[in-house]
Amino acid sequence: MRLDEEADMALRALQATGLSQSEVIRLALLGEVRRRRRSKELAAEVAALEADGTDREEMLAVAELMESLRAPG
Repeated sequence: MRLDEEADMALRALQATGLSQSEVIRLALLGEVRRRRRSKELAAEVAALEADGTDREEMLAVAELMESLRAPG
């Protein structure tokens, strides 16, 4: 594994907390997989909400209400 200077400094900082190199790498890999999975889940949820006409109408109505309650500028 080859690290650039920034990644090497991050690795050393985490190792300074008592984690081994293997633990740091394992945590980083698992964390990235979780972030990407969550990102895909959120994108799917947004797409489902946008596809729901009733929900879109409700969101627009709430946005219009909020805009009408805003103090004049």
